[in-house]
Amino acid sequence: MMSIEREHAYGACRPTVHYNQCGYYSSSPYEYGAERSTYTSADGLIDLSASSAYGRRTRRVLRVDHSKITSDPFIPAQNVKVSMSNYIVFDLPVAGYTNAEALAVYTGFKTAFSASSDLLITKLLGGES
Repeated sequence: MMSIEREHAYGACRPTVHYNQCGYYSSSPYEYGAERSTYTSADGLIDLSASSAYGRRTRRVLRVDHSKITSDPFIPAQNVKVSMSNYIVFDLPVAGYTNAEALAVYTGFKTAFSASSDLLITKLLGGES
């Protein structure tokens, strides 16, 4: 089961939580400032978060944080927790782009990085620029 924490510009708080049809938590967004929803796997190793911040520009982030237990490279008899994250950021002006236009830009970007069996991402992970 997943749990949810929502952070507000004035600090972390726990909103009223409801279950949707799939059994995931959901809650209504805050009306101002910044908002964040985080969904955590039952074992605590995967977090999926969606956040929005409002100011001179609107910033929306979708992020996954993944952790795993692996052997310590320096002390192979011991295990350590390691983690990585992957996220996409939409940094938009307050006015000037509709949601449809931003989605079209994202669709073109997604097409570029997923073409040829994720070749662009494979090169990036391999250290190429």
